[in-house]
Amino acid sequence: MVHILDELAWRGLLAQTTDERALREALDAGPVTLYCGFDPTAPSLHHGHLVQLVVLRHLQLAGHRVLALVGGATGLIGDPRMSGERVLNTKDTVAEWVTRLQTQVSRFLDFEGENAARMVNNLEWTGDLTAIDFLREVGKHYRLGTMLAKDTVARRLASDEGLSFTEFSYQILQGMDFLELYRRHGCTLQTGGNDQWGNLLSGVELVRKSDQGSVHALTTPLITKADGTKFGKSEGGAIWLAPDMMTPYAFYQFWLNTDDADVVRYLKIFTFRTREEIAELEESVRARPAAREGQRALARDVTTLVHGAEATDAVVAASQALFGRGDLASLDVDTLEAAFAELPRTTLDLDAPELVDLLVATGLVGGRSAARRAIGEGGISINNVRVESEDAVVSPGQLLHGRWALLRRGKRTLAVAEWRP
Repeated sequence: MVHILDELAWRGLLAQTTDERALREALDAGPVTLYCGFDPTAPSLHHGHLVQLVVLRHLQLAGHRVLALVGGATGLIGDPRMSGERVLNTKDTVAEWVTRLQTQVSRFLDFEGENAARMVNNLEWTGDLTAIDFLREVGKHYRLGTMLAKDTVARRLASDEGLSFTEFSYQILQGMDFLELYRRHGCTLQTGGNDQWGNLLSGVELVRKSDQGSVHALTTPLITKADGTKFGKSEGGAIWLAPDMMTPYAFYQFWLNTDDADVVRYLKIFTFRTREEIAELEESVRARPAAREGQRALARDVTTLVHGAEATDAVVAASQALFGRGDLASLDVDTLEAAFAELPRTTLDLDAPELVDLLVATGLVGGRSAARRAIGEGGISINNVRVESEDAVVSPGQLLHGRWALLRRGKRTLAVAEWRP
């Protein structure tokens, strides 16, 4: 059986550990109780958090006990960024986001059974903590030289905007989390992204100094594309995990559009497919790249992991229907709206719904003559039905959910005409 650390390393999910030999021995002697923190500084988790959630799931599947910490306290502060002071959100806003993030995290872990996961909130041990107790019991273990040497802190201090004491104190709060979880639940491992290494070490050192305990830290590498550029940005920003911030359809399409050079690596990182399954997909990507089997497997697996099988089936059906391999009329309004969101569109006037005008307005053709020529050549369809007449119009009965007509030129060039009453 492959050791969990070797499995994480093979999948590209292991960057640094405090003492790999000691951690390996602890995991062998397990089960180990571990945690990862998620701060509610936005109303949703994103692609970066997804890496950590996958790591937690791997560790739980290996028999270890997971504490998922959603930081109701640290979320009120925010980890310092490389540039610019964070805007402090209201307590009510943070409390609302805590609930949203807890719901998201809960989909990835099993909260029943012998190694059931547990949700924790650091506001439990900081909400009633006085400033004097904080300074006496926790602050005394920190040395300014070490805190000032952190890369983010050093850069911010050298910048024009500087760094507030509020954000400077974040690393102490995160260190205190590890100490409290060590005391309350016997937690001896914290996981996180490689950019959190300094904060993780803060907790390791605090447990050692305060309680003479030996604990571990494990980080994942920064995920990049094959060309070295940053992974996970769409045109609209982050790849959010909340369906009301990024639709399951758009989420699925993001993964489906993965470059051939990245897809095998992403299958290792973001899915739970076996080595044998990934090897088969790797061969497919090499030998039959046009089939995009690796991308389709990646998109389906990750969308199912985040949004569930039912939502994934709906977006797969929508993807197929858009390109003539399914029934557009059978798709629900939300799925269609998400599928049409990225397509060129024009407003449909039912008093003058000539198809040639709509083709021009959406940019599918360059002019009315080109539109008539394309129709005559059999290259235009409405809702996947080929148009025969150059004088065709769009009738109300053709509108999907009374709103849309999907226009296609050739096999893959799409646009939407939308009627707005």
